[in-house]
Amino acid sequence: MSPSFAPFMSPAGPRDVGRPASAPHTSDTRASTAKNPTKSSPDWLGICLRTARVLATGAEMVPFPYVQGIFEMAVMMLETAEQVQKNREGLKDLCEDTVEILKIVRDQISEHGDVAAARFMGLCKDLEKCLQEILDVAKNLQRKPRGFFGRVKEIAKLPDITAQIDQYQSRIRTLRSNFVLTATMDTNFQVHKLVAMGSNHAASQVIQSINNCPLPSRIFHGRKMVLNKMHEYFAQDTGEQHIFLLYGLGGAGKTQIALKYIEESISHFSGIMRIDTSTQQTIDAGLKNIAVMKKVGNSPQDGLQWLNRAQAPWMLLLDNADDPKINMNTFLPQCKHGNIVITSRYYELHIYAGSTSSVSDMEESDAVELLLKSARVEEGGHTWEARTGSRDCEGAFIAKSVPMDRYLEIYAHNRAQLLSERPSQSHDDYAWTVYTTWQISFEQLSEGPKALLQLCSFLHHQGISEKIFRDAWRFQVLLLHNSPEQNKKGVLHSTPPFFRKLRGKSHSAESYPLGKELQQFFVFIAQLLGPTGAWDSFHFMELTNELRSYSLVNLNIETGIFSIHPLVHSWSQTTLVDPEVYHAAVVSVVGMSIASTPNEDLTLDSLLLLPHVESLLQGRTHVMPDFGLQFGIIYQSSAQPKKARDLYIETLENQRKVLGDDHPITFITMHNLAWVYHELGQWDEAKTLEVVTLEKRKKVLGDDDPYTLGTMGQLAATYNSLGQWKEAKELDLIVLEKERKIFGEEHPQTLRTMTNLAVIYGWLGQLKEAEELEVVVLEKRKRIRGENHPDTLRTMGNLASTYRRMGQLDKAEQLASITLERQKEVRGTDHPETLLTMHNLAWSYIELGQIDKGEELQFFTLEKRKKVLGEDHPDTVSTMHNLTLTYFVLDQFEQAESLGVVTLEKEKKIWGEDRPMTLWTMHNLAWTYVQLGQLDQGMDLGVLTLERRKKVLGEDHPDTLSTMHNLVLTYLQLDHLDQAEQLGVVTLEKQEKILGEVHSDTLSTMADLALIYMWLGQFHKAEQLGVVTVEKRKKLLGEDDPDTLSSMGDLALAYLELGQLDQAKKLGIATLDKQKKILEENHPDILLTMHNLALTYY
Repeated sequence: MSPSFAPFMSPAGPRDVGRPASAPHTSDTRASTAKNPTKSSPDWLGICLRTARVLATGAEMVPFPYVQGIFEMAVMMLETAEQVQKNREGLKDLCEDTVEILKIVRDQISEHGDVAAARFMGLCKDLEKCLQEILDVAKNLQRKPRGFFGRVKEIAKLPDITAQIDQYQSRIRTLRSNFVLTATMDTNFQVHKLVAMGSNHAASQVIQSINNCPLPSRIFHGRKMVLNKMHEYFAQDTGEQHIFLLYGLGGAGKTQIALKYIEESISHFSGIMRIDTSTQQTIDAGLKNIAVMKKVGNSPQDGLQWLNRAQAPWMLLLDNADDPKINMNTFLPQCKHGNIVITSRYYELHIYAGSTSSVSDMEESDAVELLLKSARVEEGGHTWEARTGSRDCEGAFIAKSVPMDRYLEIYAHNRAQLLSERPSQSHDDYAWTVYTTWQISFEQLSEGPKALLQLCSFLHHQGISEKIFRDAWRFQVLLLHNSPEQNKKGVLHSTPPFFRKLRGKSHSAESYPLGKELQQFFVFIAQLLGPTGAWDSFHFMELTNELRSYSLVNLNIETGIFSIHPLVHSWSQTTLVDPEVYHAAVVSVVGMSIASTPNEDLTLDSLLLLPHVESLLQGRTHVMPDFGLQFGIIYQSSAQPKKARDLYIETLENQRKVLGDDHPITFITMHNLAWVYHELGQWDEAKTLEVVTLEKRKKVLGDDDPYTLGTMGQLAATYNSLGQWKEAKELDLIVLEKERKIFGEEHPQTLRTMTNLAVIYGWLGQLKEAEELEVVVLEKRKRIRGENHPDTLRTMGNLASTYRRMGQLDKAEQLASITLERQKEVRGTDHPETLLTMHNLAWSYIELGQIDKGEELQFFTLEKRKKVLGEDHPDTVSTMHNLTLTYFVLDQFEQAESLGVVTLEKEKKIWGEDRPMTLWTMHNLAWTYVQLGQLDQGMDLGVLTLERRKKVLGEDHPDTLSTMHNLVLTYLQLDHLDQAEQLGVVTLEKQEKILGEVHSDTLSTMADLALIYMWLGQFHKAEQLGVVTVEKRKKLLGEDDPDTLSSMGDLALAYLELGQLDQAKKLGIATLDKQKKILEENHPDILLTMHNLALTYY
């Protein structure tokens, strides 16, 4: 007789906080079809001209004038160039780049038609304009009596002509790179497509990344030895993966060298991808982005697996691998193909590389050339030091700010600083010299850009956007116009207490400790507003453009997101006299930006804001607790409940001191903290805090206030998790009735309560009521939210779980599979909701008899949950619980025991010894001991489980009765027949009363008790109970069910013992015939029936 087992199926969390997972997106750049020549051809101009004429002939078929125009203009420009000169190197590069562009356009239009032509429209017009200007210059030179080539020496000495040619060369190079990037990715198209598919999370990743693999600096110069070494290394055909390490001090130019090599070799690679490897988060984000771009998933593992599988010659730049605590081997594709460049300050990474190069000081001649090129002046015999990364910054300062003689004057006055000793390989010496150069540039800035740079120095150095400041301003406006009644109710749930103090007439800004910081915030925000006092995006763009002009920030024009070099970022704070004031102002900016974000957008925005929150928390000032609520919300929305808990606790303590226990804002922090406790499985703490919060909200806000109802619903969810389902049901019914009256039937909060109530019905065994409620909610959410909305998918997952518990396994598996695929698409493989669906689907496979499929999915889910949530997270332990049951189903009792013991210890630690889930594991482990023959151990644990279930759940709870049933069987195997009979009779009476006389569990106990009577020699009792069991099992399960046949065999044995041989023989033959049809030939049940039947012939 098999015992009762109940696998733990985690229903979707009833009051969840969105957990996004977004990060900067890294896309790849496919190689252009043009080949990058490495050696000069004797007739390079002739080759270019012939190629252009052939391409132009094909372009005549393209029905777009702007496409035809660039081909015609290019041919004219090359024909004119052929007439005026044939050996000027600068013109050679210009002409070859022009032909490469024509090839890219030709190939893309051939492959993609009108779509590609439309994509290139803007670039084609820019190119045509540039070619026309070059043609005009060339024609003017052609009119000179001596010709362009005949006067090359003289022209080389003319700064205006030289600069003009270099300018055109730079423009053509930039256009060529833009054509390549445009040919390989259309970011806006990607984003719109992803949004249309409902994948806002993936779209945000694309929007965040778009720096892809940027171009090297326009004034890049030198480093020929390193570049040649890289070219030689990657040209080797070894059949192995190529990894090249560039190592050296920060700011030495490692990234620029890598980008220069990639630009020169772009045609040799099928795709170019860049990942910022400075932190674990940016690495995961970069690998996720590869997965999204390649449409193979939405997790770091998916991106890494794509690299492992993709046999094409891709190039991966692992940039800024500067953290020695990060094990880079984990993120290197484990394959024999592909090309990788690593930039790092640490030489230790050479163990992964096939070749390395140290990037230190430039050659003196290269350093001087770089400075002069940056400054756009001729060499005048001055001696310059060969510092590494500062030459381009100094040159930019000279070119943009002062003439060379003025800079020399500044240089002379700052000689002690600018000309320190040649630095050793130490970060500080180098940073000090570069800092000085940046300080000179900083002093040239207007006040607005200065303030912006200084404020941004407290944010994370990447992912800075206008939106952060704009949302803060919007919240300020909303706050200042908020009515006292709204404040009383806490409508602005994120409003920090000091704002209300500052608004009060009896509190001036100066009288409150934060007044100075807030004044700084208001002063700065005022600089960004237009004449009408509204937000001025154009003015903000002007500020960032001024910073860009001094190379102090990098701006992605498409997204509006800008970043600051880490060294500039840290240096900026050194320019402040009172950094705490600015830090507090930035805390206010980010806090108010979070406060203005609608709840439905938190999932997407939290990942963008999380790095800034963490950056601010690293430099804490006394203002932090005032925005702890906002920062805690970001941690909570980013699935970091422990950090959220710690911050909420600190914030709550501060709010109680400043505002008091009964303030609405204090209630909100209490409410959020309680739910974090819930997410962490600390349900006692959650319940205690929710009860207090509910009483206070009722008193201050009233019984029917939406916030009061929200706390009631949250408390019901905690009751549910504690196994107190009756209390949860009663409370949720009250909440639902009030919400229907206040909000209506289709309000999101009403639907959320209906979902929670359906979950509770499921735990109470009222599955029909649960199904009916979930079907209604699903229909409404599909219609209102759409089929791919997270709320809709969560309801589908819950309904699938209900179908499974109702025994409608095919229906459950089909719905769960659909839900899983949609969740993978919308939220990614690693999202907790996706993993929950996997968890439940795996058990559906087990119940359908697809054991191998279920076990495989359980393993996969367990590994994912360990990595994403941690080994001790309640959801991870739930999957361990179910995997233990799978081992039991597979008769792998030793594995079931081993994993069961570990699971039980974790559950005791997470939930405590008396929680329903812990008791289920004890229940199952007890029976596992029995199956292993460890009967005494099984009995002891079974008795302990029964005592605790009686105490926690009550004597009549179905779970309590399940343990009683299993303990009856344990007593039977121990030959404790009197105890088995006694407990069996009590169990049967309770099951008939609570579950019903025809319930499967009731009939199992009835069959076991009949067998006990047999062993006690009470054959008449065994016969009477056996007849009832057979009749009821035929009715419930059917005549051919194995359990029905088992009861028939037991009844035949009772007839035999009573001497009723004809009845025994007749029933034995009928049983054997049916068993042979449905069981294997040598099945133990068949052999037992044959043995008993043989006895009737004696």
